[in-house]
Amino acid sequence: MWLAACASRGPVAPGPGPGSALDSFAEQYVKLVLALGQHDPALVDAYHGPQGWADEAKRAAVPLLEVGSRAAALHALIESSPVPADALVALRRTFLLRQVGAMDARARLLQGTKLSFDEESEALYNARAPTHTEAEFAEALAELEQLLPGQGTLAERLEVFHRSFVIPPEKLREVFQTAIDEARRRTKQHIPLPDDEEVTLEFVTGQSWGAYNWYKGRNKSVVQINTDLPITISRAIEVGAHESYPGHHVYNVLLEQHLVRERGWVEFTIYPLYSPQSLISEGSATYGPQVVFPDEAAYLREVLFPLAGLPPDRVEPYLRVEALLEKLTNVDNEAARRFLDGQFTREQASDYLIRYRLLTRPQVEKFLLNATEERTYLINYNLGRDLVADFIERQGGTKDNPARRWELLRELLSSPRLPGDLVEKRP
Repeated sequence: MWLAACASRGPVAPGPGPGSALDSFAEQYVKLVLALGQHDPALVDAYHGPQGWADEAKRAAVPLLEVGSRAAALHALIESSPVPADALVALRRTFLLRQVGAMDARARLLQGTKLSFDEESEALYNARAPTHTEAEFAEALAELEQLLPGQGTLAERLEVFHRSFVIPPEKLREVFQTAIDEARRRTKQHIPLPDDEEVTLEFVTGQSWGAYNWYKGRNKSVVQINTDLPITISRAIEVGAHESYPGHHVYNVLLEQHLVRERGWVEFTIYPLYSPQSLISEGSATYGPQVVFPDEAAYLREVLFPLAGLPPDRVEPYLRVEALLEKLTNVDNEAARRFLDGQFTREQASDYLIRYRLLTRPQVEKFLLNATEERTYLINYNLGRDLVADFIERQGGTKDNPARRWELLRELLSSPRLPGDLVEKRP
């Protein structure tokens, strides 16, 4: 096994030929992630490669300092390798280079290296979120003031408004499963999926996140919904699309089908959470709802509202409010950046999130817990969505051309592309 054989000499230089070189780098990368995962329990989000490699990682228990040294050495080996002539294989080399670079950065962070919010997001996710001022949120907040008149703060009025759109607990499974099933039906009209693919839905409590996809390999996912806080109706569509179809489940299935099974690229048997791959995963999943549910208003009015026992004539005002709240998602980045960089105290961050993101106190607590645990990970949602949307739409995948949009999304989800590959190259 690599981890045992290389305990003292680090990464192995590959044999001749670009294919054998990348295959060697890929195997070493997988084992490196498994070794780092022994020091970072949340790192390995999914693994469906050889069980022996995972067992050896546990037995070897390579010290963190040594894991970091191996990551740096492997990164140097890949960087010095020639760029393949084949465009897809060249993307594979870039994928390995960036992913290993992120593992090097993660190892340094675990050893105590301190980076600013932006430095950390660049090191782990190959991207930096742009800064935003409070003035940029003013228009959406002013419109919400008009839509939600009454007593109390705007955040308090929003909370009262949302209470009218909470899914009754006894209806949660039926509503969520219906949305997932419909998202699956629509996705399969545009993206061929294996006959045995499956998403299992579970409800949990006591988590910092609202929903999570656990990919198990062999085309199977478990999607968990956290019921600690009341769940409004649009979350069913978000989860149906984001966590399932055409989001995380489809992304993992396509990578396993096209890159692992068809090409034998073992690096796609593992998904390290703190890596550039997460920006593609979260960004495409956050973009997914507008692809699979372009008729969101009609679907809510005709199917999900009646199913949840909510008044269908309230769909339009509900979606107007939700669209304005979507314009406030960049508040998340600003609050986390200032909080984690020490510019905000916990109380200042709380006040900022209540004033500009309109969160309730319990939601603020969930946000700050998640920011403390996951730190810069949250940029993968809104920045990732924006990068994926721009990548697809500038190639003609607009709302007016849904077939092209689906085609480009399928290609993205089946490829080794990472954030840098989505940015338009300028002369």
